[in-house]
Amino acid sequence: MQFSSLDLAPDLQRALVACGYSEMTPVQQQAIVPARRGKDLQVTAQTGTGKTAAFAIPLLQRMLDKPKATAERRPRALILTPTRELAEQLADAITAYAQFLPLSVTALYGGVKMGGQANKLIAGVDMVISTPGRLLEHMALGNVILSDVEFVVLDEADRMLDMGFITDVMKLLQMTATTRQTLLFSATTSPAVNELSHKILRNHQQVRVTRVNSTADTVNHVVYAVEESRKIDLFEQLLAEHNWFQVLVFTSTKEQADQLLAGLQKRKIDAAVCHADKSQGARRRAIAEFKSAKLQVLIATEVAARGLDIQGLDYVVNFNLPYLPEDYVHRIGRTGRAGASGNAISFVSREDEQTLERIQKLIGSDIKRIVKPGFEVSNRGSLLKSISRKVLSGRSNKASETVIELQGNASAKPKAKPRRKG
Repeated sequence: MQFSSLDLAPDLQRALVACGYSEMTPVQQQAIVPARRGKDLQVTAQTGTGKTAAFAIPLLQRMLDKPKATAERRPRALILTPTRELAEQLADAITAYAQFLPLSVTALYGGVKMGGQANKLIAGVDMVISTPGRLLEHMALGNVILSDVEFVVLDEADRMLDMGFITDVMKLLQMTATTRQTLLFSATTSPAVNELSHKILRNHQQVRVTRVNSTADTVNHVVYAVEESRKIDLFEQLLAEHNWFQVLVFTSTKEQADQLLAGLQKRKIDAAVCHADKSQGARRRAIAEFKSAKLQVLIATEVAARGLDIQGLDYVVNFNLPYLPEDYVHRIGRTGRAGASGNAISFVSREDEQTLERIQKLIGSDIKRIVKPGFEVSNRGSLLKSISRKVLSGRSNKASETVIELQGNASAKPKAKPRRKG
C-alpha cells in the first residue's frame, strides 16, 4: 500500500517523498487510518517496523485538518518516550515529516541545560517530545501547560513500565485534555501493558503486526558457548576472522561495558561506551562517531536498547545475555530493520543456560549454537554433576570425620574422679 493512497495534505505528502517514503510497512498500514479517524490505539509491533511514522503521520494530518494558532507554553501534541536518545531520534524524524508544514516540533530531555528548551516552550511549540522526568521539571517551573494537549503518544510503553516511569506518566496524562486521543505503542506485550492500556485508552482498537514478543524474520540468531573469562578473546577473534565492522555490543552492567572497552582498547580496536555514567554529550558523540563509521564497536547497556536507529547495522552482539528475556527482543531490534537482514550473536557461558532457555521460549524457537574451536566449554549438565559429586563427597567426608571422632571418644579412658577429703 502506497502513502500516496492516503490522501494526505500535499505538503505532508511532499515531505514523505523527500524522506524516501513510498510503500507503507505493515504497522503503518494498520495504524495510520484508524489513528487519523481519532481512534485510541494499543499497538504492539517490534522495533524497526516504522512505528514513528505510524503515529506521527496521522497526528500531523489531524493537526492540519483542524488548524490552530501556536500558543505560548501550550502544545497540542505530546509524545512521551523513556530515553534521551529516543527523544532526539523521534524529534529528528518528525521534524523531517513536518519540514514543509506550519507546525513546530521540539524535544525535551535531561542531561542538558533547561534554558534553551524553556525558551522554545514559552514561545510556543505545537508538538513536544519528552522524557517524563524532564517534562515534569518544566511543568514545575511553569514553562509548559498541558491542558490543551489533544493528542498523546506513549512510545515504548513497555520500557517505561520496566524503568519505573509509569507514575510520572500518569501524573502527566492527568494534566492533558479529557477529550484527548491516546496512542500506546509497545514492542512487547504483558499483563502490565494491557492493564495500562485499559486505564488510559477509551474504546481502543488493538493493532498487532507480529506474534506476541516475536523478533524480526530478517534476523539470523546464533549463540557461541564460551567461558565468561574468555569472552573478550572470542569477540576479538570473531572481529578479525569475519571482518565485522560497526558492531553494537550489549552488556548487562556498566562495569562489564567498561571492562570490555578496556580490553578492546588494549587490542587497538576503535570502540566507545554508551551508558548512564557517561555525560549526555559523551553519549551523543559516541553514537555519532559510530554512525559515521569512525568506531568499529559501540558498547552499550540497556539505556541504548531502545531508540538507537543506525541504518544498515549488520551485527548486534549480546556480550552478556539480558536479565529479562523481553530485553533480548529490544536489543536485537537494532538490526534487521525495515526489511534488511541482520545478525544477532550472543555469548553464552554455562551460567547463562537457563536465561537462554527463557529467551528461546519467549521468541518461540531454538537458537543455533556454535562451538568455536579453542573455546570449548563443558556443558551445564557436566557442571551440575561435578558440583553434586563435590557436595556428596564433602558430606561423606564429614560423616567419616564424625564417625572417627565418635570412635575416638568411645576408646578414650574416662578421667578419674578426684577423691573427696573426708
